[in-house]
Amino acid sequence: MSSSKNKLRNTARRNTSQVTSQMIHLGCGAFHRAHQALYTHLVLEKFQSNWGYCEINLMSERGAILINQLNEQHCNYTLLEKDEEKSTLRTIKAIKQAMHPRIDGINAIIEKMAAPEIAIISLTVTEKGYCISPSTDKLDLANPFIQHDLTNPMEPQSVLGYIVAALRLRFQRNLPPVTILSCDNIRNNGETARQAIIGLAIQQDNQLAQWIEKNITFPNTMVDRIVPAMTESSYAEIKQLIGKDDPCAVISESFSQWVIEDCFANGRPDWQRVGVQFVPDVAPYEMMKLRMLNGSHSFLAYLGHLAGYEFISDTMQNPDFSQAVHKLMLHEQAPTLTMPNNINLRKYAQDLLKRFSNRAIKHKTAQIAIDGSQKLPQRLLDSIMWHQQQGSDYTLLALGVAAWMKYVSGVNEQGNPVSIQDPLRNEFAEIYQKYGFSLETVDNLLKIGAIFPPQLSRNHQVVTKIKAAYQQLIVLGAQKTVKYYL
Repeated sequence: MSSSKNKLRNTARRNTSQVTSQMIHLGCGAFHRAHQALYTHLVLEKFQSNWGYCEINLMSERGAILINQLNEQHCNYTLLEKDEEKSTLRTIKAIKQAMHPRIDGINAIIEKMAAPEIAIISLTVTEKGYCISPSTDKLDLANPFIQHDLTNPMEPQSVLGYIVAALRLRFQRNLPPVTILSCDNIRNNGETARQAIIGLAIQQDNQLAQWIEKNITFPNTMVDRIVPAMTESSYAEIKQLIGKDDPCAVISESFSQWVIEDCFANGRPDWQRVGVQFVPDVAPYEMMKLRMLNGSHSFLAYLGHLAGYEFISDTMQNPDFSQAVHKLMLHEQAPTLTMPNNINLRKYAQDLLKRFSNRAIKHKTAQIAIDGSQKLPQRLLDSIMWHQQQGSDYTLLALGVAAWMKYVSGVNEQGNPVSIQDPLRNEFAEIYQKYGFSLETVDNLLKIGAIFPPQLSRNHQVVTKIKAAYQQLIVLGAQKTVKYYL
């Protein structure tokens, strides 16, 4: 480890031959491997649970490569949890099988999801995987994947299409119900999954849709852990610690939280024994995280990237950025929340500042900036609309939106190209090509109904605040603008 005070702890390893695939997980990304798979591993390691995952990646050649790599190492992989005081190294053994349609075939994937022993189908597929319009929260029937799945229901392309196809088989074969467990950072993630899945099923088979509505449960959840994308130096660090390459390894911060509504249709692991919180209503925790953590992360990511900072921890070394994000949390995000009495939002904000400042974790501003069109509504825009109704201040929220608008130009403040990863990137490019760095660009970005609801985009005060912030970013640059706004 780089610091002499940073102590590495290896966890005990135990035989896990009793574990079987009773859960499907769709989207075997780094976050899942560092979060839900860890909790499941801890239950089986400490309490001899037999609950394990069949991991399924559905998209991309890269996803197929990961599945092959997992299978080559018996689905075990390394997790390194790090902060500036200590590190913990684990070998995660919660995965028993890994599949991809390019390797196993579409039919085999659907059959596995419909297998009688499967009790939970969980998801980490990012916001765009739900094919929901961010401004309406309804299934986007014009989405190309959904269009395909409507005419090819047993040869799906979307995550939703695979789930509906598997549920169709369970319905036809009179098999036990399952729980659909969304673990993505979206509002009411369980309800969003329910609406999307039933919305697609209705278009295909109304009887199936009614069966899903009656039998399948969709708990809302809140997940929290910072998991940076792996880099060459990350893999080299893992190799130095374990003495060999592990292409499936992940690195995360030490902090982790999982809050779930306890409404499972057919059983679940005893996750509560390893720190998972089961509550009647996840909404307050979810909103706290989406607005104070995720909203602040996006604020730092767009402004930080514009300012030339590669990592979130770099932005926190700038006292103006640190002060601005603290003010955003407490003065503009926290007032929008209604929390249980045992939650102290000031302490939560202080903890977030410490987590963001963790230099042991290299979380790129560019990674957080991905898919902003899908994230802005729940992270920043909902709070702006709340303040607008209350007549209270949302200056820094408006600055965050303006920073996103400047970021999607595809050019940084040094005039170098920026790779914009977003479903609407072509639309952004057309607007910038036509209007350049002018206030007309702001007007036209605000007209994108998939992001900005009319009550916001047509509100003169909101538009004026966003335009003022955008103009400051053009004239002063990000660093001086943040200082100006303080």
